[in-house]
Amino acid sequence: MSMDTDLALACSLADAAGAAIRPYFRGDFGLEDKADASPVTLADRAAEAAMRRIIGRESPRDGIIGEEFGAERADASRVWVLDPIDGTTSFVAGRPIFGTLIALLQDGWPVLGIIDQPISGERWIGAVGQTTLFNNAPAQSRRCRTLDDAVLATTSPHLFSEHQAEHFLGLAGKVARRRIVYGGDCYNYGLVASGHVDLVVEAGLKLHDFAALVPIVEGSGGTMCDWHGNPLNAGSSGEVIALGDPARLEDVLEALAHQHCA
Repeated sequence: MSMDTDLALACSLADAAGAAIRPYFRGDFGLEDKADASPVTLADRAAEAAMRRIIGRESPRDGIIGEEFGAERADASRVWVLDPIDGTTSFVAGRPIFGTLIALLQDGWPVLGIIDQPISGERWIGAVGQTTLFNNAPAQSRRCRTLDDAVLATTSPHLFSEHQAEHFLGLAGKVARRRIVYGGDCYNYGLVASGHVDLVVEAGLKLHDFAALVPIVEGSGGTMCDWHGNPLNAGSSGEVIALGDPARLEDVLEALAHQHCA
């Protein structure tokens, strides 16, 4: 399949997920806790089921890895990675900063990604070798002269282990305190691609949390890697850096390598 065909399919998946999610937003969404204590709603399940049906019809040989319904044909060379609602806590709280994440992996490497915010109608689309689009216009990350000029975002400090938190605080100490943003999940990475946030650092992410983000950030002129500077793929640990200005990467890695001293 061509990239244009894959992009059209990915957009149809996002459309279907959004149509499944919107009726539940700020409504009766049937909140439950999964075995790992993370929240899930009727909207999560309906959106993933809708996307799986389309993939099964349009590209049945492709694999699927989804947050809610697990893996099918995960050993295929082409695998769709689905997170129907990244930021379920924000969805439950009525905050429209969650997103549907759709990625296509080729031999374990992300080659296509979508962040779709179905309430505000915002969509970022990234593909290897192409400029990232935000609502069909080119997206551009911004340059950052020094870390103390950077806007740093992370979803929650509570998601770090004690060891990871010490390293994150080492980085946060290099950034002006009034430039640190908490909350946002995948939405923060779209903001990196659009030049509003400079840096996102997180840990404990799963493949469905980060695969879609890589082509989006990198297609806007930024970079994504793990905390050691390695590129992200299906085998990555889930310690993730997204950076709008690749020129600052060595500064970020150096700051993360040093533990915070109170």
